[in-house]
Amino acid sequence: MTSAPFAPTVETNPAARTDAERQAILASPGFGNHFTDHMFLAEWTPEQGWHDARVVPYGPLQLDPATAVLHYAQEIFEGLKAYAWADGSVRVFRAEENAARLQRSARRLALPELPQEWFLGSIEALVDADRAWVPEGGETSLYLRPFMFASEAFLGVRPSQHVTYCVIASPAGAYFPGGVKPVSIWLSTQYSRAGAGGTGAAKCGGNYAASLLPQQEAAQHGCQQVAFLDSTEQRWIEELGGMNLYFVQSDGSIVTPELSGSILEGITRESILTIARDLGHDVVERRVSIDEWREGSADGTITEVFACGTAAVVTPVGVLKWDGGEAVAGDGEAGKVTMDVRSALVDLQYGRAEDRHGWMRRIVD
Repeated sequence: MTSAPFAPTVETNPAARTDAERQAILASPGFGNHFTDHMFLAEWTPEQGWHDARVVPYGPLQLDPATAVLHYAQEIFEGLKAYAWADGSVRVFRAEENAARLQRSARRLALPELPQEWFLGSIEALVDADRAWVPEGGETSLYLRPFMFASEAFLGVRPSQHVTYCVIASPAGAYFPGGVKPVSIWLSTQYSRAGAGGTGAAKCGGNYAASLLPQQEAAQHGCQQVAFLDSTEQRWIEELGGMNLYFVQSDGSIVTPELSGSILEGITRESILTIARDLGHDVVERRVSIDEWREGSADGTITEVFACGTAAVVTPVGVLKWDGGEAVAGDGEAGKVTMDVRSALVDLQYGRAEDRHGWMRRIVD
């Protein structure tokens, strides 16, 4: 079924926050704590395709108790940021890649693919409606959360015949307001994030739900993040609960675990590979064993470890811990390569560096 042309309606929120209320939130937004005045919604059915595109006041969704997503977890999501530039425009980073990944996730979860025009249009329509919510100054941004879920009311294991797509937005403060600091990682040896042939490469909530218990375990050992190994051999490094990993070698090269089908194809991950090459580093995608991480940290072969994701961009890894030991690469602080890569990416996103690859999309003037 062909979708309708993208032509959203806009309903202004009569209960929108006042300028004073909004400025008080923007002064210290945190991350994921506050939401803008509007949201975007659209529907899909086999008969009509994608239709009823609309910007409406932000508020609760009314769901029947039998709504399929509540029982069978048929849902996917994305995450990206809008940045205020010094020229007054608002831009997003590689949004076309988010649109493509949402389509890949939809195929894996038996959901309808959202046309790129609709994805990009939904982002632009919402940011245009809530332009005043885009924070300015420092490493602040407007975090955008597009998501899609099975909204048909029925009990039965089959793909939903009604699907809802939604975009919400949340102002985000600097992830490291006091300066970039290394995180500690707990090695999970009992749990896996995803298995071969599963949904690891899709961005769906079930993958994150699977990481919550080991994340609790990490916190009990004084760690901020958890690292997962492959589910078959429990030998090969995959990723953290929500971030991809990189290992800086003593010869200056950068190694990251190759995509396995159970590792999320991070957009920041792929961007860093390009940026690292631009900075003159050899970049290698291959399998990395947990023994290599441990031994390389001990003998100096691995000099830095860092992780990446949409929220934190680039995060140095200070120490890897497990029952009976720990591994520290270099001096355990943020290394030069890590910070060079981070600066290059952040400067590009905020318009302080040339956009050599055409990654920044202007969405609001």
